[in-house]
Amino acid sequence: MNEAKALLQPLSALLVACGLAAGGYFIGHGLLEARSADRYVTVKGLAERNVKADLVIWPLRYAVTADDLATLQRLSDDSEAKLRAFLGQRFPGDDVSVSAPQIQDRNAQGMSDRGGNLQRFVAEVTVTLRTQRIDEVRKSNELLGELVKAGVALVQNYESRTQYSYTGLDKVKPEMIAEATRDARQAAEQFAKDSGSKVGSIRNAQQGYFSIEDRDAFSPESKAIRVVTTVQFFLED
Repeated sequence: MNEAKALLQPLSALLVACGLAAGGYFIGHGLLEARSADRYVTVKGLAERNVKADLVIWPLRYAVTADDLATLQRLSDDSEAKLRAFLGQRFPGDDVSVSAPQIQDRNAQGMSDRGGNLQRFVAEVTVTLRTQRIDEVRKSNELLGELVKAGVALVQNYESRTQYSYTGLDKVKPEMIAEATRDARQAAEQFAKDSGSKVGSIRNAQQGYFSIEDRDAFSPESKAIRVVTTVQFFLED
């Protein structure tokens, strides 16, 4: 009995030692994998594209004056008709809308007329064109002098500025995101090359905000689209 116990004791010790060694191997190997998984680089990728605006909103604001409201309305209708005829040469009537008149009573506001030429009422009306015919708008804008010659008193202010927009962002989004991701990978590959590593799969990615701005102050019909993505890539030995 004592001899059997003597034989089992070395065997048990050997099994415990093997177990500890195996456990140490797997724990160490697991730590190496965890450290390897923690190795990544964060980079940014840029994509830019120049596009042409596909929608323009062109407000044309005019003013008329009169001493009585009936005359004021008649003059306003006359200017509106001339504007519609001018725009109708190149654009469908459905593209045109007219705002309610903004009427100012100068007497009620205490404006004095020392020279006797200041008429009591002033009305301003905005005729707005909404169209995708960008080139036609630019051509028509060069001919506004014809309206002035016809007696239409156009008013220029901040509210009557022409607005150019691009509405096709959803069409170019996928391509630009892919382009920005490729740009980010190139930056990661350069970093990996400098550090003696290789770029692995994507760990995390965040899409940036798409911005659409005028290409420059003198070409509002030309738009610049820009997006920046932030991507994390795993690094491998």
